[in-house]
Amino acid sequence: MTAPAFTLSDLTGEYTLDPTHTRIGFVARHAMVTKVRGSFNEFEGSAVVDGDNPEKSSAKIVIKAASIDTRNEQRDGHLRTNDFLDPETYPEITWASTAVKAVDGDNYEVTGDLTIKGVTKSITIPFAFEGAAKDPFGNVRIGFEGSVTINRQDFGITWNAALETGGVLVSDKITLEFEVSAIKNA
Repeated sequence: MTAPAFTLSDLTGEYTLDPTHTRIGFVARHAMVTKVRGSFNEFEGSAVVDGDNPEKSSAKIVIKAASIDTRNEQRDGHLRTNDFLDPETYPEITWASTAVKAVDGDNYEVTGDLTIKGVTKSITIPFAFEGAAKDPFGNVRIGFEGSVTINRQDFGITWNAALETGGVLVSDKITLEFEVSAIKNA
C-alpha cells in the first residue's frame, strides 16, 4: 500500500534543518586548473513553510565558520585565518531570507541577507523542492537543493597568490551549495 502524496498545504508549518542529512558546501577554483570542494560541518537552521502562499515562507541558517572542512588540514587552517574567514573574530556565517518567489512547478527563488566576516549582501538562491516524505520515525521531512555563485571579495575575503604561469591561486567566484533536509516540528 502506497502512502498518499503530500500537498503543499500539508507541508505548512515550522521546520528544523537536519544537520546529519543536510550539506552546506562550496566550490572554488584552485590554481586555475581544478576545483576544491568543501563544506561546513556545524550549522543550524530553521524554516517556516506556507504551502498555500509560498511567498510568506522564510528560512534562516547559522554556520560555525570554524567548521570549514576541505579534507586538507593545512588548507583548512589557512581558511580559518584572517586571510579568509577569521572565525575568532567572526564566528558565524549567517543567511536569513527576505523574500521567497515561486518560479514554476517546484522551483523557487529565495532572496536573503548573507553575512560573512561582518559584511552583509543580499543574494538570491534558486532552490528546487526535491520532495516530502514521512520517515520511519513518523517525521514529515522535506528536501530542497540550490546553489549560487558569489564573489568572495564582496565579503572582504581578498587574499590570493599570483601564479608563475599567470592567474591566481584561488578564484574570486565561489559557488555555495545547499542540499537541505528539514524535519517538521511537532
